[in-house]
Amino acid sequence: MPNLLATSFEGTLAPSLDLRCLAPGNKLPDGWGLGYYPGSEPSAQVLKEHAPPPGGSIHSELVKAWGHLESPLFLLHIRNAKWGAISDANTQPFCRSYGGRDWMFGHSGSLRRALPPPPEIHLAPVGSTDSELVFCRLLSWVQAAGWQRLGEVDLERLRDWLEEINSFGPLTLFFTDGQDLCVYADAQSATGAWLWRVKPPYDRLALGDDDVEMDLTKRGAKGHKGVIICTDPIESRTGMKADWTPVPPGALVVVRQGAVRAEVLPPNVPRGAGQDAVAAELEARARLRRPNVAKSRVMDVHHRTVYRYNRAVERSTHILRMTPAQDRLQSVLSHELTMSAGTLREEYEDVFGNRVRRAHVETPYTELVIEARSRVELKDTDPLGSHTPHIRTTFPLLWMPWQQVMLQPFLQPPALPDTELEELLEYAMSFARRNDFDLLDTLLDLNFTLFKEYRYAQGVTTVHTTPFQVYAARHGVCQDFTNLFVCLARLLGVPARYTCGYIYTGPKHANTQQAEASHAWVQAYLPERGWKGFDPTNGVITQTDHVRLAVGRSYSDAAPTSGTIYVGGGMERLEALVRCEPVEEPSR
Repeated sequence: MPNLLATSFEGTLAPSLDLRCLAPGNKLPDGWGLGYYPGSEPSAQVLKEHAPPPGGSIHSELVKAWGHLESPLFLLHIRNAKWGAISDANTQPFCRSYGGRDWMFGHSGSLRRALPPPPEIHLAPVGSTDSELVFCRLLSWVQAAGWQRLGEVDLERLRDWLEEINSFGPLTLFFTDGQDLCVYADAQSATGAWLWRVKPPYDRLALGDDDVEMDLTKRGAKGHKGVIICTDPIESRTGMKADWTPVPPGALVVVRQGAVRAEVLPPNVPRGAGQDAVAAELEARARLRRPNVAKSRVMDVHHRTVYRYNRAVERSTHILRMTPAQDRLQSVLSHELTMSAGTLREEYEDVFGNRVRRAHVETPYTELVIEARSRVELKDTDPLGSHTPHIRTTFPLLWMPWQQVMLQPFLQPPALPDTELEELLEYAMSFARRNDFDLLDTLLDLNFTLFKEYRYAQGVTTVHTTPFQVYAARHGVCQDFTNLFVCLARLLGVPARYTCGYIYTGPKHANTQQAEASHAWVQAYLPERGWKGFDPTNGVITQTDHVRLAVGRSYSDAAPTSGTIYVGGGMERLEALVRCEPVEEPSR
């Protein structure tokens, strides 16, 4: 039975908690408590029972079935008393208000000697346990440093401070301000902490042992990403494997909205395989915020599309968006467009600024070859302005009336059932909350998460696959990830448009298939920065590896080729091949 169990998930969960240790005939604990933050509010609610009755607990039945038990974060403590009387005041988790938020605290272990009381009288313990005294000392230390919430705390200093307290005896701590969940593992491994990073998709998620069981999906909760932490690993009750990894002794881990945001290890402690993976991901996320300044480059693109039919097509028209965009960040040095049949007619600029050619074919054909050869200079070397201070923009975004008119086509989410849009909105909001509602950090997190947690798989989706279906299945191709990013951004009030073009991946890229066809990514409009490209398939900001063709509300506005067959045709087979290669600079 774990002494401490905590969960942090993106979005709200309504778990069912079965405290089997309270059933008649079992050895009863010395109290238990469950804390959570209803509706993600800064105010916490704590349900406690310091002396469970031997005939069964009404309170435990409440946490098993109560529908109002909803929160992205839960903290459960089951007490085995060593210090202090068995009373409500000594039952964890403890809760105190500071900085406009409720803080909760749980301790596993028992100090061998008492701490001196905190200097602030208003942070004196109510009960008589060593655990509450540590909590009061911790809050006093945070207050003395001038920090208002855990997101502001210097984590290196916090880990060092906890290590000092750890010298008084076994100390594994879970504490939270409702946003961040911090876990410190005892430096001597007297009590440990184990972490499970839960990844969707899954239909049911439940875990437990003979004394406690938590079902996170029993009341219809959807598959969210999350982190579960406990002092003793417990088994999964479903087909989903419980992949527990130990928190290193003396380490501090910070979790927010279902994602590990930081990990601080003691000095001179080598990282294990699990810690290496966490560190690599955190480093990759940090690099995105300040991408390296790229060199401008020239790219040659050859795009060949072949349509084949089992019966001759006698008359058809075609819309071609195969001419690369021309603007201050991309210059078309040369371009040639040819067709094996028909006539290329008028060229015009559509309402989205795309360069479009219309073609008519009035002679029978069973094969139509469309080829575009372009040489393009790419100049988007510093998309986020790394040489200028970061302009911090936060949600909600406010637009002037004329901006709303111009951006309206890129603010409307796709037509989906309300229930699906509500779930996608909750998913989108988890990114905003995790990043303190900072616009750029939220979009970077979203971009990297889709790259990291969604599987690139060809042939499993179609052009009709909806953003919700991609979110539920967690797989797709560049078009699917782009559609999902666009949908989530628009639900947050961020103008986003579908972008079609080409990408140079290089010969050693793990996924060269995406370079052999047209590629899709997102452009989001950032105040005072303009349209910026995010490629969720590769988890990068677009720079000089991406060649833009066309933009629009969705794929249909930006598709390289489309058309209408008036007479003939039949079964169609499509073959598309793209070759995108940089032009080598002449040696000097």
